[in-house]
Amino acid sequence: MNSQKKIIFMGTAEFAIPSLERIIKNNYTILAVVTSTDKPAGRGLKLRESPIKKFAKKNDLKILQPTNLKDQNFINLITKLHPDIIVVVAFRMLPEILWKIPKYGAINVHASLLPKYRGAAPINWAIINGEKQTGISTFFINEKIDTGNIIDQSIIKISKDENAGNIHDKLMALGGNVLIKSLKKIFHNNKVAVKSQKANKELKIAPKLNKLNCKINWDDPSENIYNKIRGLSPYPGAKSILDNYDKKINVIIYKSNFTSIKHDHPNGIIIVEKDAIKIATFDGYIYPLLVKFEGKKILDIRSLINGFNFHKKCKMI
Repeated sequence: MNSQKKIIFMGTAEFAIPSLERIIKNNYTILAVVTSTDKPAGRGLKLRESPIKKFAKKNDLKILQPTNLKDQNFINLITKLHPDIIVVVAFRMLPEILWKIPKYGAINVHASLLPKYRGAAPINWAIINGEKQTGISTFFINEKIDTGNIIDQSIIKISKDENAGNIHDKLMALGGNVLIKSLKKIFHNNKVAVKSQKANKELKIAPKLNKLNCKINWDDPSENIYNKIRGLSPYPGAKSILDNYDKKINVIIYKSNFTSIKHDHPNGIIIVEKDAIKIATFDGYIYPLLVKFEGKKILDIRSLINGFNFHKKCKMI
């Protein structure tokens, strides 16, 4: 009976919800849900609960919010609960003392085809790098980030017009399915067949997104910039600065098209047309479709042209 198998679930982001939901529907016993502490957010700095905490509350699940995963009181509590396994989805790195407590250890649901794209932002980087496919990997947690033995993997395709939001939603649903498949293997087999991760020096990684790696380089090829824009959409967005001759404006581009064509324009120069603008790149042009100026709302390109006075020498830097 699934109800005899006891699970502690650890997660924070919305991505983890379908996995927790599938565990509930498959009648496993959830001893507790561990999530991040409530954080102040918004203008009023009101405490905001994580998506997983909200879901756990609706389903009357026990919620734990430790500030330190190595705290001895927390470790003692988890030990006393006697979990068969810890399931981790969109959470943070676990200390060894924690993942060694359960009989079956701890497993993680990761949004890439490991060993490619280990790290905090695998969906974004797969699209930024122009990958044609990605997927879900489940693996046993060990002492290093995203390096444990792989239990299961499932692949999806990435089409040229999909952004990080589209792929996030597909993998979010897929993650729950792959997780249940892995749990059934672990609980119903004496020995689970796993695959070790073989990494090489050229392995692509998925570091945390920041101001520097979210900035567009207008010296790059058009397709690279196009991939960066969709890889960072809808969040946090591909960033640039509009130099409008007498004023510099922070800009986020959320959607675009591109062409690869020879031209004589300097990289970053903006050409304003009747219903479109194009930005010169190394080997063509980027055509922004959804743009946000700092302090303003997101606009389609026609609305932006109608409401903003572009200087004839304006450019992106």
